[in-house]
Amino acid sequence: MVMSFSGLRGNALRIWGFAALVALAVFLVTRIVLLWHSVLFGEQSPTALIGPLTLGTLRDLPLAAVVASPWALFELLFSARWRACLRRPLFAAYVFTLLFVAVSEGVFWDEFSVRFNFIAVDYLVFTTEVIGNIRESYPVGKIVSALLVLTGLAVWVLRRPLAAAASGTAPFRSQAAWSLGLIVIVWGIAYKMAAPELWPNSYANELADNGWRSFLWAARQNKLDYRHFYATRPDAEVMAELQRLSGGSRISATHQPVRNIVHQPAKKPNVVIVMMESMSAEYMEAFGNTEGLTPNLDSLAKEGILFSRMYAAGTRTVRGLEAGSAGLPPLPGKSLVRWPDVTNLNTLGASLAARGWSPHFVYGGYGMFDNMNGYFGAQGYQVTDRTGFREGLVRFENIWGVADEHLFDQALIELDRDAATGKPFFYHIMTTSNHRPFTYPDGRIDIPSPGKRAGGVKYADYAIGCFIEMAKDKPWFDNTIFVFVADHCASSAGKTKIPVDRYHIPAIVYAPKMISAQRVDTLASQIDLAPTLLAMLGLEGDDRFVGRDILGTPPGQGRALLSTYQNVGYLKGDLLPVLEPKRRIETFRMSADGREARPVATDPQLADEAIAYFQGAAMLMERHGRNGSHG
Repeated sequence: MVMSFSGLRGNALRIWGFAALVALAVFLVTRIVLLWHSVLFGEQSPTALIGPLTLGTLRDLPLAAVVASPWALFELLFSARWRACLRRPLFAAYVFTLLFVAVSEGVFWDEFSVRFNFIAVDYLVFTTEVIGNIRESYPVGKIVSALLVLTGLAVWVLRRPLAAAASGTAPFRSQAAWSLGLIVIVWGIAYKMAAPELWPNSYANELADNGWRSFLWAARQNKLDYRHFYATRPDAEVMAELQRLSGGSRISATHQPVRNIVHQPAKKPNVVIVMMESMSAEYMEAFGNTEGLTPNLDSLAKEGILFSRMYAAGTRTVRGLEAGSAGLPPLPGKSLVRWPDVTNLNTLGASLAARGWSPHFVYGGYGMFDNMNGYFGAQGYQVTDRTGFREGLVRFENIWGVADEHLFDQALIELDRDAATGKPFFYHIMTTSNHRPFTYPDGRIDIPSPGKRAGGVKYADYAIGCFIEMAKDKPWFDNTIFVFVADHCASSAGKTKIPVDRYHIPAIVYAPKMISAQRVDTLASQIDLAPTLLAMLGLEGDDRFVGRDILGTPPGQGRALLSTYQNVGYLKGDLLPVLEPKRRIETFRMSADGREARPVATDPQLADEAIAYFQGAAMLMERHGRNGSHG
């Protein structure tokens, strides 16, 4: 099969160049499609994206050469007979792969409005859920069939150019020298090529990028070391500043025995947190929506405490779970929930358990996804996922988990069981229904299943309404504090590096027998939920959380901590310093609706506060590695 390394060979450089041109053409068509998607659905100006389109096409040149480089090796290493037999079927496989990746990029862009990133990398780990989600959301069979037809057509149209590129011979040694030298060069250029950050508009930067490059970068940088990549200050200054920003508490990432309880209530209220999948604030009437999607949540908002300016820590469920449980600012890279062997964290569950509560985590899906079961189990929570539901209870589910109504049915069973022990309980419940493919039981709402995003939102709200109505009949209801909060928004797409409007989430505290209705307009973060709840319970002693009691924070001192995978932001007032790799700090003045951002000079004090939060979180986890346990 393999020829000796001497004599005349086919023209490896011509084949390589031809294959690179094919890849370049697919990259260009992909970029044009993404541009028009941004114009049609992202409300972008076509003229503002012409520059990124042009730059992206130029950046595609070395990447196309990298993608096509195996062709040079194929022509050099295989004999003439094997090249003749394998060239066309391998070319068909090559074209199909290019087209398949292009369509995958389109699907990913439709969901997240970015090129492949760490989410795409994570999706390769959890193939069962992701492939199932794709099969339930898209006509996969028809798409693959269309790609096969298109591949066959492309191979037939390109058969003569392919044959022409393969014709002729040249000395092996000269071809090998040129080919290997050029492979080293283009791979080196591609390896060093960074994501373009030339425009304040994130659509423009993403459009100028390449999905192959961004995927490989994300796979290589799945965990980012804060000290290595981001702006820092002296450790002692950071910890002193972080303690001040946290209200003077003795902060720690490691759970420690409670020694100084300011007040222990005679009757300990139960606590139930319902973390709602992808429930953006924009879906609620309380925030201006007129579609009537969330009548139950809007009713709860009027009867309870509505934190009207609550912002998610990130763009994925694990970020919401991390912020709501451990109350730590989001670190660049993957969430703590995904870190292996993290134990003894200072979580809300651990704080309440130390004072007599029984902590639980209940999830409607399969908790091996994103290490949810492992994370919460390691922090002392009793964990129930889809595999532990009562037999016969579930009558509807999709790839992500059971319908929310069945999740709440299971939760009520466990809540009743805990209440019977006489011990106060704490439950962190995570829903799944408001997620693509947006399927749910028929006859529940006036939008047939699958109901796209509107149906997912309305059904999720319907299930919450049923849950509260059933809970009202329970003897433990009057002594229970319910918290309804989103894990993140439904979309992370926006013009800016951190699109603030895509982090605005609802947060409602509902306990009609204990708490008076009010609207709190203080700017707040998900990491503030744990200390706020402890303060409401009269347990604000040795909680050691970085977040603050929202109700005790002066309105003008509110702030929010936001993150993408590699950028972290500190929103205070209308200013947003963004900490980026290479120790860069950029500051933006946000519009009132959070959609527009104007670059401004960085305020040193604001930058110092931002560094204190994020470097401080990294330091706390370093100390946790010494005092607690993590891998």
